[in-house]
Amino acid sequence: MRPEIVQAILLLGIVSYACRASGFFLMQYVAATPRVKAWLRSIPVALTGAIVAPLGFNGGPPEWLGFAATAILMRLTANEFLSAIGAVAVVALSRALLS
Repeated sequence: MRPEIVQAILLLGIVSYACRASGFFLMQYVAATPRVKAWLRSIPVALTGAIVAPLGFNGGPPEWLGFAATAILMRLTANEFLSAIGAVAVVALSRALLS
């Protein structure tokens, strides 16, 4: 690997760690009200949505089937992990069949 790529990866890792560590440090000064707790519980869902939403908008039929599978599996099982695994399987299978 080129040195500038390794340097960029290391710097991004340091910055990511600094953001996370400063968040933990600053949260000791925030009162853990029910509203704050609800907000903290919703952060992973919001981040996941921000990451996968562009895939749904820019994707094709395999990705759309994956989103549908996720919604159906979440409704049936209420298990995020099973829904994610099922969606990945649906996308992989539909890509294989459409190729």
